[in-house]
Formats: sequence, C-alpha cells, structure tokens
Amino acid sequence: MARVELPPFECSYQGQLLAGVDEVGRGPLIGAVVTAAVILHPDRPIAGLADSKKLTEKKRNALYDEIIEKAAAWCIGRCEAHEIDQLNIYQATMVAMERAVAGLGIEPEYVLVDGNRCPNWRWASEPVVKGDSRVKEISAASILAKVTRDREMEVLEQSYPGYGLAKHKGYPTPVHLEALFRLGVTPEHRRSFRPVQEAIEKTGFWKQPEAQETADAGGLHFPSDLFENSN
Repeated sequence: MARVELPPFECSYQGQLLAGVDEVGRGPLIGAVVTAAVILHPDRPIAGLADSKKLTEKKRNALYDEIIEKAAAWCIGRCEAHEIDQLNIYQATMVAMERAVAGLGIEPEYVLVDGNRCPNWRWASEPVVKGDSRVKEISAASILAKVTRDREMEVLEQSYPGYGLAKHKGYPTPVHLEALFRLGVTPEHRRSFRPVQEAIEKTGFWKQPEAQETADAGGLHFPSDLFENSN
C-alpha cells in the first residue's frame, strides 16, 4: 500500500515566537521520556532540519550542535521512570512537554506539537500530524530530544553493562528482553511496563557487581550540557 504524503503544513500563526515540541522515548522499557521545545531565530536559519529518525547519527549530532548555537530558545523537558510509573506514559509525556515549553527562555506566543493532541496548558497551540517532517521547529525539537535521550542511554550502558542500551536505546528488542530476564530489573526500568513486571516476578532486581567500586553506586550523572535551556 502506497504511503500517503501529507501536504505542507500551513500555520495560522505568522509571528516569530513560534515553538515546536516533540518527544522521544514513549516505547522504551527504561529511562525517561524526553521532550524538547524550540523557538528558531528568524535571522539564523538552519539547513537540513528533518525528522530526527530519518537522519544519520552523524547528521543529528551536527544539527544538535547547530540548533543549540542558533535557536532563539530551547529547553529539554522530561519525566523520569518513576514518574511514568505513577502517571502512565501518556500523561508523563504531556507533563514533559509542558515542562519543556515552560522552561524556554522566551515565552512563545504559539506552540505546535507533533502528533494528534496537545497537553492541557496555558499556551495557544495545535497538534500537527507528522509535524517532525512538516514543521522546522518541530524537526529541531525532535533532533534535540532524540540526541539527548540517545546520549543518556550511552551513560546508562556504562552504569548497567550487559543490557545493550547504547544500541537499542531501551526499546524492547530481543537483546534487551533476554538481558532483562537474565540480569534483572535496574532502578531505571519502568516497572509499570508489562515486560518489566514479568522480569521482576521471574528474575527480580539487578544487583550491584561486587567488583564495581561503591563510589559508583551513588546514582547517575548525565552531562550537564544536555539540560541547558536556552542560548
């Protein structure tokens, strides 16, 4: 069946304080759901913005740096695994989006959100289906969110080796599921997700290797530059 191409998006708002919002990480079994909000600068265009999933890792990383440098404002929002367990993944995603927009250094006049619905918030907004490939502000947000979360999975891989997190980014691949049932559930896994619940019942929780220095057990420390909110 042929894929239907959506027409170019035409926004009713024509001002310069337009924010785009996107999320990454609704499907994984581990870690935060990460969102980003971006207001682009009209005098500092960024070439090559597109859906982050359609870009190579090298291109995403290059655009990430360029967005950070050139955007009028940007912010990363997130909900951690324990919040996802408390709220459910849908509500946690909405909260993370609101945190991203609220953290912008410039107050947006209008917000476009990737998908088919917007959070219940104070900003005038509208959803855009496939917005990450139709709206450059949303494309920029998708790149920031994906690069941020991918890098966090690389950090988690160092703290919890053996799960393959740096490769599959926490999604329920056969490699991840096998490791989950063999090694147990880490503190960063989403316990409300069924495969994680089943692993808890069968295998239990991950245990700190004796050879690992106890100084490393004090928690995860992500690079601070992942969370700067504006330039």
